[in-house]
Amino acid sequence: MPDYKAPLRDMRFVLNEVLDVDSHYASLGLEDVNSELLNAFLEEGAKFSENELAPLNRSGDEEGCGFENGVVTTPKGFKEAYAKYVEGGWPAMGGDVEFGGQGLPGSAGIAISEMTGTANWSWSMYPGLSHGAIATVEEHGTDEQKQAYLPKLISGEWTGTMCLTEPHCGSDLGILKTKAEPNADGSYSITGTKIFISAGEHDMAENIIHIVLARLPGAPAGTKGISLFIVPKFMTDGNGGVGERNAVACGSIEHKMGIKASATCVMNFDGAKGYLIGPENKGLNCMFTFMNFARLGTAIQGVAHAELGFQGGLAYAKDRLAMRSLTGPKNPEGPADPIIVHPDVRRMLLTSKAFAEGGRALVYLCSQLGDKVKLAKDEAERKEADELMALLTPIAKAFITEAGLEAANHGVQIYGGHGFIREWGMEQNVRDARISTLYEGTTGIQALDLLGRKVMMTQGQSLRNFTKIIHKFCETHADNADLKQFLEPLAAYNKEWGEMTQAIGMQAMQNPDYVGAASVDYLMYSGYVTLAYLWARMAAVAHAKLEAGAGDEDFYKAKISTANFYFKRILPRVAGHKGAIEGGLDCMMDLDAEHFAF
Repeated sequence: MPDYKAPLRDMRFVLNEVLDVDSHYASLGLEDVNSELLNAFLEEGAKFSENELAPLNRSGDEEGCGFENGVVTTPKGFKEAYAKYVEGGWPAMGGDVEFGGQGLPGSAGIAISEMTGTANWSWSMYPGLSHGAIATVEEHGTDEQKQAYLPKLISGEWTGTMCLTEPHCGSDLGILKTKAEPNADGSYSITGTKIFISAGEHDMAENIIHIVLARLPGAPAGTKGISLFIVPKFMTDGNGGVGERNAVACGSIEHKMGIKASATCVMNFDGAKGYLIGPENKGLNCMFTFMNFARLGTAIQGVAHAELGFQGGLAYAKDRLAMRSLTGPKNPEGPADPIIVHPDVRRMLLTSKAFAEGGRALVYLCSQLGDKVKLAKDEAERKEADELMALLTPIAKAFITEAGLEAANHGVQIYGGHGFIREWGMEQNVRDARISTLYEGTTGIQALDLLGRKVMMTQGQSLRNFTKIIHKFCETHADNADLKQFLEPLAAYNKEWGEMTQAIGMQAMQNPDYVGAASVDYLMYSGYVTLAYLWARMAAVAHAKLEAGAGDEDFYKAKISTANFYFKRILPRVAGHKGAIEGGLDCMMDLDAEHFAF
């Protein structure tokens, strides 16, 4: 298992030099939040992730979770690490000050989430889902609900879940069956079964607060008849503590390909007492608060697996000796050269590096947009940020997880046969990464959301808002000869992106299935161009720093070299996706279902 080292220098580069957190927080009136404060968080977060969580990653995978009579036991060391996490005040970073939180914006903790996730993704899922539960209660809960649940959720003494999926329905929530019957005291009796509930049951916190989708009697069919409920594992005692056990229990845990130390639960609600949160039949609207947090969190997972694949692959490539360089020995005193001299190994390493660092920039940018949506003083600025974040979220979730899985696979490949062996840790990274393209909406679901809802339903306006930002960036730097190699292809693909979208729209007017046929290739195209924009931004900053004599020359030169690799060896993939889209719909649909196999 490779030793995880938090990439603090690159995190600071993205936060401070590319996204300029000091100006960002100043514009939101956050006088006490700045790069100096974030740097202190980064240092302590790195220590916790490297020293407490990373050593539990492989052992947690080997041990997995125990399950007996409805009780889930997490692997050795997990509970103790969580206690230290709570003691350090980490869960409270973004919580409302009124309820014991530190009141920091979401972007202040994004790097912490990345570090804990890269060090040990399974462990990070237990506190990770609580962020969405907190945000949902903060935004949609009554004052009484906030008083009852937020203090302990924010402190981390309690954790939260989201309960959507049922055995007969996955992403199609319109057909869910869980029922909510009104009680005389204003509560509801929740009855039904939910599956794939991450951290639905565990031994790390004294209470678990489930956020559950269910139907009220007589509710409209489909998604318009779904309401949202708070269902605690233990009822509150009125004094901030736990009371009697509620009628919700874990029926089993799944035996999974990866993230084995994260309990994925079947949860049975047998007339459990719940409380309506938000308006009746508007539960899906309220749940999107939670789902958007989870989708951005899953994008972080893509970054995490790309980073871990890169770090593990790099360490091995520098150490492993095999064959000689085609241009002559590079290690003449040894029996062979380190494999990092071979171009194909460098291709895999640079691909992983480009996806990890580019994905980091995209996720951190989305977190800043989230700050603006919540905290910007000007309504127009909040609306603009919200629309841009809505466009970028499915790209971040789906594209970065696909890229992270590719990078994890490269990690295995760099090790050769050893990559297939468990003790090296690379195969676990692949197994853990595989889920990221599935939950919180598969790549196909996210692609339909991007193309069908975010682009087509706005008549392309949401995309134009973003392509204008890219166009303006290209215009601003047009006279910079150092950036020409990046700006010319970026401008061309940015223009093509809009033209291709218009062409898809014309085809979809004739047959709506064309959107489904084009969607995944469209999403991947969008992801490659979005990362190209961010790599061009990072290259522009790096060039400016070198010209200013800022020091740290090796770091900035490496950043420019990686940008060059991205543009020359990865960005050309968009041509294949465009060609696939132009291949059309008919070739997918002309084979009758009964003739797929004979």
